Amino acid sequence: MLLNAALLIAGLIALFYGGNWLVRGASNLAMSFGVSVLVIALTFVAIGTSMPELLVSLQAALIGKSDFALGNVIGSNIANIGLILGLTGLIAPLSVKAILLRREIPIMILFSISVVALTLDGDINRLDGLILLVAFVAFNVMLYRWAKRERNERDRRLADLDETPQSGRNRGREFTWLLLGILALALGSRMMVEGAVNLARMVGLSELVIAVTLVAFGTSLPELAASISAAYHRETDLAIGNVVGSNIANLLLILGAAAFVQPIAVKRAEAQLEFVVMLAFAVLLILFLRNHRLGRRQSALFLGAYVAFIIYSLATGGVTSQPG
Repeated sequence: MLLNAALLIAGLIALFYGGNWLVRGASNLAMSFGVSVLVIALTFVAIGTSMPELLVSLQAALIGKSDFALGNVIGSNIANIGLILGLTGLIAPLSVKAILLRREIPIMILFSISVVALTLDGDINRLDGLILLVAFVAFNVMLYRWAKRERNERDRRLADLDETPQSGRNRGREFTWLLLGILALALGSRMMVEGAVNLARMVGLSELVIAVTLVAFGTSLPELAASISAAYHRETDLAIGNVVGSNIANLLLILGAAAFVQPIAVKRAEAQLEFVVMLAFAVLLILFLRNHRLGRRQSALFLGAYVAFIIYSLATGGVTSQPG
């Protein structure tokens, strides 16, 4: 019990510092490359903060725990919107660029629907996994092209003003801060997950419920720490871009890799609620952001809905019998 408590405390400390380092590195790196913070959030930050989901889901797939792999991804996407944007928006209302509403959020919704459609035949097989991985590569190629176009436009504006683009002399240092932040977030989330899961198993919760609730929450802690730190520093593009990019990475990279390693059997009767909540949160996000702002009222609704989902899952999600 004391060891689990120590893991939780140490994890919180690592998350605090990791979030600050990541925000510092990402924002300065964006300026150095001449692209928006949103692009960095959708790529480096989103993939980096999704590493815990990748490791957990791959490990679960390798040992045949398909419920764990799928539950972790779906639960993390629910937590990213309901918990992370809920808490972040309560701390500081988030302004959203129109391009995010027109482009990345609809893409996230499309991929969410596509993943649910892939489960209709009862599994996500290796071919499905390969399709998801190819889609992830294609999405990042598109992001690269958009970022290149954005940088060219920025250079033209500076040329018209007779100014010189900022040099990249500090990119190595900013990459270091970014990587240190990601590593600290991964370490902190790992310690917190281990402590929480050990406590949950002591009371006999089923693995699916642990995956959808505690593990999904734990593997979403890097995104939570990064987004809260970004909101505190008024980097709202980083806060929202991190969540949207992470959700896309979870659906395509993490779920695709897990299914490619080991086909995932889908018990739709058990996972139906999770699919509905994931899709509902994604659609509500674009509706709540129609005025290009996520205010405290909408954030409170997201957070309240997430808490209700967790309580319902824990109450009805199957508590396993205790050993003799």
